Amino acid sequence: MADIIDILLSASFWAAAVRIASPLIFATLGELICERAGILNLGIEGIMVLGAFTGWLAVYYGADLWTGVAVAMGAGMLFGLLHATLTVPFGLSQHVVGLGITLLATSVAYFAYRLALPQVTSPPRITPFQPYEIPLLSDIPILGPALFAQTPLTYLAFVLAFAVWFTLYRTPLGLALRAVGENPGAVEAQGLSVTALRMGAVMVGSGFMAVGGAFLTMSAFSSFFFEMVNGRGWICIALVVFGAWKPGKAVLGALLFAGFDALQIRLQQTPLGAEIPYQIFLMIPYILSILALIFMSRRAEVPAALMVPYNRGER
Repeated sequence: MADIIDILLSASFWAAAVRIASPLIFATLGELICERAGILNLGIEGIMVLGAFTGWLAVYYGADLWTGVAVAMGAGMLFGLLHATLTVPFGLSQHVVGLGITLLATSVAYFAYRLALPQVTSPPRITPFQPYEIPLLSDIPILGPALFAQTPLTYLAFVLAFAVWFTLYRTPLGLALRAVGENPGAVEAQGLSVTALRMGAVMVGSGFMAVGGAFLTMSAFSSFFFEMVNGRGWICIALVVFGAWKPGKAVLGALLFAGFDALQIRLQQTPLGAEIPYQIFLMIPYILSILALIFMSRRAEVPAALMVPYNRGER
């Protein structure tokens, strides 16, 4: 118990939790935007892999880091367009299309890696984003290193969370987007295009997912390797439910899961790590997240038109 208290009181623990949460925040916000518009995007895992690869490869070939982020987002939006085209105007199964997008995007990333670097035995490294300490704020005990000594992409993740909240709840576009996930017929009656809103939401959301993947190769690590996303996309889908389709709660959910993950890593380095199989520690964040999800999802209100195809003129 003393070990856990020491861990929780250390600045490095909270800094790691925020860092681990950053890619989850990007991808969770992307999934939330899609689902708010009525589209379940199960392509998130593959899109994150694609974003991780394309952003890293662009930088490896000479682009600057922010260009790499833009390339990753563009790749994600391209696959988002494919997903949206199949599910919105054509009305195909969102489950089948999403899983197909995950398989396609992952396969494209792996094939392109082998094609671009056929003779490479170990992943080449790039120079990633470096932590930037905000003057004065980074000197605050515990909170300073956790929140104000991170990489620029982490700052961007929290700015984006606020921007998504503001857009959804304080702008006409956000009102239309929420309405199209609840009652698309009413949106069409106002002269707005349900198809355009839903396709735009899926494209933007997929772009955010890809940036979440790019965070892994351009901020957390410095190279691309297979299986690096490691199920984070599926966790983000659960975080949307945990957050009741609200950006603020979804971000808190991402921080909670990241905190559990950072805790289990540090517990393995304590005397307990020598006595308990490491697989038990790996299970901790998922078990605790499942319990939290069960508790929170009982109060969540699912968007009424989520996964419901809409044909023009229907009421």
